[in-house]
Amino acid sequence: MPGEIRLPLATVWAFALVLARMAGVLALAPLPGLRNGLEPARIVLAVALTVALYPRWPAVGSTPTFGTLAAWVAAEVVFGLAVGLAVMFVIEVFQMAVQAVGLQAGFAYASMIDPQTQADSGVLLVLGQLTAGLLFFALGLEREVIRILASSLEAWPPGTWRLTSANAEALVETGAGMFSVGLRLAFPTVALLLLGDIVMALLGRIHQQVQLLTLSFPVKLLGALAVLAATASVFPQVMTGYARHVLGALRQVAAGG
Repeated sequence: MPGEIRLPLATVWAFALVLARMAGVLALAPLPGLRNGLEPARIVLAVALTVALYPRWPAVGSTPTFGTLAAWVAAEVVFGLAVGLAVMFVIEVFQMAVQAVGLQAGFAYASMIDPQTQADSGVLLVLGQLTAGLLFFALGLEREVIRILASSLEAWPPGTWRLTSANAEALVETGAGMFSVGLRLAFPTVALLLLGDIVMALLGRIHQQVQLLTLSFPVKLLGALAVLAATASVFPQVMTGYARHVLGALRQVAAGG
């Protein structure tokens, strides 16, 4: 028909493969409000990222069979899920830290709707999720993830990426770093709360008639908030340092290292 635009079949295959990789990343990346958005909006976001990476689209030389194409799509999805899982580790650091603090300080008694999962969560946990998402974009980490995905399209053409022992070890190492960094963030507040419990216990032994249970609850809440406010200035530095480690591992994987 006059005016009809026909794309080469190789371009269609390349678009589908890159879209599968982007969909895998967005399936696990805990971006604020992404999971609660409308399904068409998420599809448009995946397509927009795919089109943005058009200069790096791989070249599909021959028409693949259905089995080969399915294997390529599966490999692309697995690679995208691995990248999304690594990005999730960066944001989960703060959620792990505030979860540990919230349980010790008593914030778990009050709950609200989590905007990510639509489930009841602690107030401090929801605040930590929103703060982590804000820092992720404020530090420009999303641009680094897009650059890694662009370089991976050159290093790993369709169907060539495999989950090797080295890739799995790098992913496990980043997950272990999430636990260590999260605990280090929570240690100052948890240590103060433990010291407060010891002081309250000693006072209770000295003055057994004094009801310290009602006093310890607000003291722990205020103490936890004070320590979090005092250490909030180092949160961007901690997130930047851990994100540099995670993104460095992703660059090695994306470059074929």
